[in-house]
Amino acid sequence: MPTLALKASRLCKRYGSLRAVDEISFSVHHGEIVGLLGPNGAGKTTTINMVLGILQPSSGSVEIEGIDIARQRSRALAHTNFAAAYAALPGNLTVSQNLRIFGLLYDVASLSERIDELLDEFELRPLRNRRSGLLSSGEQTRLALAKAVLNRPRLLLLDEPTVSLDPSAADLMRVRIRAMASEAGCGILWTSHNMYEVAQTCHRVLFVSHGRILLEGDPKALPHEHGAETLEELFIRLAREPLTERTATS
Repeated sequence: MPTLALKASRLCKRYGSLRAVDEISFSVHHGEIVGLLGPNGAGKTTTINMVLGILQPSSGSVEIEGIDIARQRSRALAHTNFAAAYAALPGNLTVSQNLRIFGLLYDVASLSERIDELLDEFELRPLRNRRSGLLSSGEQTRLALAKAVLNRPRLLLLDEPTVSLDPSAADLMRVRIRAMASEAGCGILWTSHNMYEVAQTCHRVLFVSHGRILLEGDPKALPHEHGAETLEELFIRLAREPLTERTATS
């Protein structure tokens, strides 16, 4: 098994003269949760979309499990899954139908048994026959997370995964996601604006601004290394007055 779940090398996305992502390089190991942090418009979602092959990079490369996504996209994405607050599942399908359709797309073995496991794990069994478009925002988030782990991915991309959950439900989701990393060896790339959540969940964080990585490190140690009391204080400082490349790498 390759050491890296994800490797991005000099990844760049240009729109005319605008560089939404400006030659960033990073990796995610198996069993590691990496936070991709930055203000709105920093390039986080663009980066995730390039990893998923939804956007084609202007330059650079992405490897999932050592597989170049530009050359073997289907093979690479068979090991991957994704959940985001803005990516709702088909609202006319029931909870069970959504899981079954995506399970067939991912060719999940013993699909009925796997769906039963997830209905219990994400407390969706009472909702199994309800159309997903009629679910509350928190219920839709739980369904999206169930879909995201359906194929037992080796790389999981999570874009604001707990944003619609109450604090208790969000904590349970974080516990499940941490277990995926520690027990199943899944590599996880996680974006969030909840700095408490990031500090409690992620092993490593990348601060992105204007498409470039400014800082990288342990979310618990990084604030003190740069004269901040908390990760949130450091985030605010970087969002308002981004560090120069020289300062960030010193």
